[in-house]
Amino acid sequence: MISQNTHQEDLMSNLKDQVNDGIKAAMKAKDKTRLNVLRFLKKLFIENDTSGKPAPELDIVVSHAKKTRESVSMYPEGSPQREEIEREIKVLEEFLPKALSEDEVSRLIEEIKKSQDNPNMGSIMKELTPRIKGRFDGKLASQMVKNSL
Repeated sequence: MISQNTHQEDLMSNLKDQVNDGIKAAMKAKDKTRLNVLRFLKKLFIENDTSGKPAPELDIVVSHAKKTRESVSMYPEGSPQREEIEREIKVLEEFLPKALSEDEVSRLIEEIKKSQDNPNMGSIMKELTPRIKGRFDGKLASQMVKNSL
């Protein structure tokens, strides 16, 4: 248990270090978009650290990336705002785990179904969600589980 917590703390500090290093590099390169995204992430990390119940840094990045992706649809195709948000998403993706394909998620669903005596939507999603968090769209995964039952 101790080694797992230490490992998680190492991963978290590595993410913070990556963001801090990225800020320095973006300042040197005068990359405004990248600098703004990384500064905002750093702000979110600081707010999280001072909150009563801090979440893992990866969860913060995942949550922010999800909100940013959702905001793209608010702007018309080809607009400067939309292009800026798309550039921000590219920066955020560097800090997210590798995305899963639909085939990989289908295999996970089948694997979970086989391991359960009485598979149902709730029990499958309960086991699937932590495995795909930040790596695959939860709504699509939910639909895939429904289709597999």
